Amino acid sequence: MVTLSHRLRTPLCDLLGCDVPILQAGMGGPARHELAATVAQAGGFGMLGMVREAPELIAREVEALRARTDRPFAVNLIPAATDSGLLAAEMDACFDFKVPALCFFWDVVPKAVACAKAAGCLVLHQVGSVEAARVAEAAGADILITQGVEAGGHVHGTTGSLVLVEQVAREAKVPVVASGGFATGAGLVAALALGAQGIHCGTVFLATREAYAHDYHKRRLVEARAEDTVYTDAYVLNWPKGAAVRVLRNSVIESLGHHLTGHDPADLPRDVAAVEEGRPLLRYGTDSPLRPTEGDLESMALYAGQSTAFVEGIPSAAEVVARIMDEAEAALARLDGLGRMSEPHA
Repeated sequence: MVTLSHRLRTPLCDLLGCDVPILQAGMGGPARHELAATVAQAGGFGMLGMVREAPELIAREVEALRARTDRPFAVNLIPAATDSGLLAAEMDACFDFKVPALCFFWDVVPKAVACAKAAGCLVLHQVGSVEAARVAEAAGADILITQGVEAGGHVHGTTGSLVLVEQVAREAKVPVVASGGFATGAGLVAALALGAQGIHCGTVFLATREAYAHDYHKRRLVEARAEDTVYTDAYVLNWPKGAAVRVLRNSVIESLGHHLTGHDPADLPRDVAAVEEGRPLLRYGTDSPLRPTEGDLESMALYAGQSTAFVEGIPSAAEVVARIMDEAEAALARLDGLGRMSEPHA
């Protein structure tokens, strides 16, 4: 288990029941029980990415996670981009298994927040703007995950995390978690300085042995630089028009030239790029390649945040948690050293 100084343990840890203020993003597809359980066992807070998944899969994943750890966790759902019938079934599955927390993303759906709260769940809500943070908090969210435009995967705002996190933290009455570009200990210390109580990491956990992502995707993350990521709404099939994502540059992105945004799902071709256990995956769809995926992986949505610059290998998720905390301690030591250097001589 990771040990840390009192300066790095925040009230968020007590609220979530974790030891360190590191949240693993509930990435739809890659974030399954192996990843979430490993992060939780390492002292962080794990999440299952169950976006538009069958209730039966949610049940299996929750059971498999609990077989590995007794630590708290969350299930990530997208109310605004999920059929209402499926969403109700997903939430019922979570309630049946007494999932301790739900994490929501995209447009705030107050009814979903209220339903989760009534069932006794802690509610985390990921937001991409100050206004969305206000709406989520008013709806009853217990924790606000504030996502900057640097983030990988679906991005629901256009402001950088350095500005957005501090804006939200200045007025929110609930704990704020910084997301988008955070993958190191120095980033954690910076987030705390901005007023956040922890960080929410996706890309760095996507490139771990436990992530359910395809090895091809993980290798691309290791090879990529921050400038190899692109903000686009071309990968939008199965999501609302204008839903932007950050992905790695590939042949599809190159074919767009400067036309990276403004795509209408109705105008995009429906050609199949790959297959996952018999299910066809569309080239402009939001599916990223998972372990069983076969086909033209290069053309698929290879989600990556700008923090891919800090991905140097494919370690265990537990090693990632330990590294971030060690780096955070070192960052605090550097700041202490700078403070002593600036003290006037007696």
